Amino acid sequence: MDGLTPPLLLALAGGYLLGSVPFGLVLTRLAGLGDVRKIGSGNIGATNVLRTGRKGLAAAVLILDAGKGAAAALAALWLAGPEDGALAGIVAGVAAVFGHNFPVWLRFKGGKGVATTLGVLMAIAWPVGLAACATWLVVAALFRYSSLAALVALAAAPGYAALFGLSQVAYGAGLLAILAWIRHHQNIARLLKGEETKIGAKKPVR
Repeated sequence: MDGLTPPLLLALAGGYLLGSVPFGLVLTRLAGLGDVRKIGSGNIGATNVLRTGRKGLAAAVLILDAGKGAAAALAALWLAGPEDGALAGIVAGVAAVFGHNFPVWLRFKGGKGVATTLGVLMAIAWPVGLAACATWLVVAALFRYSSLAALVALAAAPGYAALFGLSQVAYGAGLLAILAWIRHHQNIARLLKGEETKIGAKKPVR
């Protein structure tokens, strides 16, 4: 296979568009909570939605953000067929995370893509996704920092993929891990200063 074939181009475009749906913003507005970007960290993801005090709403955002990544990857895998399916799933999944992080509807100012990335990993290689989710849970339970748990879990994901002999998945997971670390640069700075907000703590409204 040479270059981007039509199935891969479709996976790229479709994955981005699906990933760019800002569920955190949509659900908080429907719930009458206003613009989630004016709450806490200003992020549109589930962690910031949790700072509204609405745990059920945050859980819904988490599921939908992860689900859109998984749906993009699975749809591309199925539509592309046996020849391009595996790669198309990875391409669509990566594109979905980019869509979440840089949605055209929000002037390319989106979230950090952790839930969407985990959804993608569960879809393209569930053992890798499961291991990454378990890593997130362990680190979060030990240190109570969502950002630290995400950074460790996503950094470990390429290694998990390599252990399972999934080279294409390892490359895709590596790209997503790099993106996540870049998107978390402010969190990293706060972690180093001991100023990062712990899970369950509220940030003041801006």
